[in-house]
Amino acid sequence: MNARRRTAALIGAAVAPVIAVSLPASSASAHGYISDPPSRQAQCAEGTVSCGDITYEPQSVEGSKGLTSCSGGNSRFSELDDDSKGWKVTPVSRTTTFSWKLTAQHATTTWEYYAGGQQIAVFDDGGAKPDAVVNHEVDFGGLTGQQKVLAVWNVADTDNAFYACIDVNVGG
Repeated sequence: MNARRRTAALIGAAVAPVIAVSLPASSASAHGYISDPPSRQAQCAEGTVSCGDITYEPQSVEGSKGLTSCSGGNSRFSELDDDSKGWKVTPVSRTTTFSWKLTAQHATTTWEYYAGGQQIAVFDDGGAKPDAVVNHEVDFGGLTGQQKVLAVWNVADTDNAFYACIDVNVGG
């Protein structure tokens, strides 16, 4: 009986690392991104543009609040910052709905939108937990033509935010 326990312990010790490696990662890589109009990470996930790691985790562009990069300062996703990569530009109206697809809903302070070097919209959720899909109607004001929109989802209970860039042609 002692030999059986020893054998079981050895098998358990050998199998445990294999099981640990094959388990899915924690939800740290599951959060949210703009799906419509297609953000740069959505274009990667859809295969519209050839990309690296972001192809498999479009919802993971997370970084400290206050950043202005498409990658959220994450070097794994730095290709999102490359304006010459061949991103599809979506024609949109002066007032356009942006849809966030959330894979993990976090209490939210604000959603911010920037284009043409300025903030064009902010939506205050006051710490509420959002639904799995969040839509914002954004007015571009006097901006027209090709614009790179930076959308930012500011999480209420951490110092982090989620980032997405969307290439649009306003009125085009």
